[in-house]
Amino acid sequence: MATTRRDFLKAAGASALGLYFAPTALAQPRSPNERLNIACIGVGGQGGADLHEVAKFGDNIVALVDIDRERLQGQAANFPNARLYTDYRMMFHGQEDIDAVIVGTPDHHHAIPAAMAMVRGQHVYCEKPLTHTAYEARFLAELHKKTNVQTQMGNQGHASDALREAVEIMQSGILGKVTEAHVWTDRPVGWWPQGVTKPKEAEEQPLKYSWDNFLGPASWRPFHSAYQPFIWRGWYDFGTGAIGDIACHSCDSIFWGLGLGHPKLIEVYETDGTGTVDSPPERSRTRFTFPDGFVLHWHDGRWKPDESLFHGIAVPANGKLIIGTEGSLLLDGPKPWMLLPEAKWASYVKPAPTLPRSPGNHEEWVRAARGGEPSLGHFSYSGHMTEVVVLGNIAHRAGGKIEWDGPNMRVTNVRSAQQYVSKHYRKGWDLHELTGIKPLFPWA
Repeated sequence: MATTRRDFLKAAGASALGLYFAPTALAQPRSPNERLNIACIGVGGQGGADLHEVAKFGDNIVALVDIDRERLQGQAANFPNARLYTDYRMMFHGQEDIDAVIVGTPDHHHAIPAAMAMVRGQHVYCEKPLTHTAYEARFLAELHKKTNVQTQMGNQGHASDALREAVEIMQSGILGKVTEAHVWTDRPVGWWPQGVTKPKEAEEQPLKYSWDNFLGPASWRPFHSAYQPFIWRGWYDFGTGAIGDIACHSCDSIFWGLGLGHPKLIEVYETDGTGTVDSPPERSRTRFTFPDGFVLHWHDGRWKPDESLFHGIAVPANGKLIIGTEGSLLLDGPKPWMLLPEAKWASYVKPAPTLPRSPGNHEEWVRAARGGEPSLGHFSYSGHMTEVVVLGNIAHRAGGKIEWDGPNMRVTNVRSAQQYVSKHYRKGWDLHELTGIKPLFPWA
């Protein structure tokens, strides 16, 4: 029943979504105690942390990929049986013993290897934000629905008891009608630069970098230390700024607890004036308005909501506040969660659990990949959340305000903004060509 890759790609364009799977390409049922063969793409920073966490469960690390050769060799010392690559495309085309893949790359590389793994029947753990663009998030969410692979976005809080308790409180209805929520972060100030422009000059490229593979789907430019390492987050070509870095963590309880759908209006209503065509502002406030009138407020760069909303509680540096007609729920304050005003809720008893408790962020995915219960942070859920939050960047690039047709993924008021819903892929790095899947929309 084996097929050649040419046959696979030809058949992939046959159906409405362009999905086709030969029997050998599907994930097979496994014993819960059977070891996985895992590949890790991006083995420094958070990707390296994911690698070592997953390795604790006794699975086989069979491949390592990174564009930094020194970092790659350093991790190879820990996993001597792993094959090494600087280009994940070569890994997918040349290594057939992989069961599951961890993606811990910069944002602009998330969707491509995740999708390449999924069409091969490989389970995927991908760091947040799940994707670089809103379209890629929809693409992975739809692909998850069509495959039987186990997926999870890297969001440690999603597995915590405190967050799941907060979700149960919201779902219990005791807050009344929830009208708004505020989410705030101290990033990017002190973490990485934003509001910057592309350097015009080039710098000498360190020999350790496979620079072309770092650029990947992004347009080619000469090496410059303004992009590497980690500070890629502040560039639209590679990252998603503070909202991409943090909102998929901090908005999680709100999307889960309230079951948020598509917003109809996204407005960047205040910035510090530092944003450029290449990079988001260092400080901004954005609001997402949903069809039922609910408003989600995002504050970054150490800006916070008004103190009057907190009933005398000191506003923490990072947090979220969910406001209903009967009370408010504060997360990440003096306690993991607390109801406000405190006096009103002094005798409150939290509801009985309605959600399963997790063995831990990474272990939940590993157990699912071994045949256990599916992860609750799968791509159908996390893809939608990522799709919504990165619309904040589109609003900034469009001049501050976009009206959004969610089902059709269309910006309806600023024609030029539609280009930011997806992106142009550099030759050899096209998402659809590498996976053999038709675009979900004609414009993608």
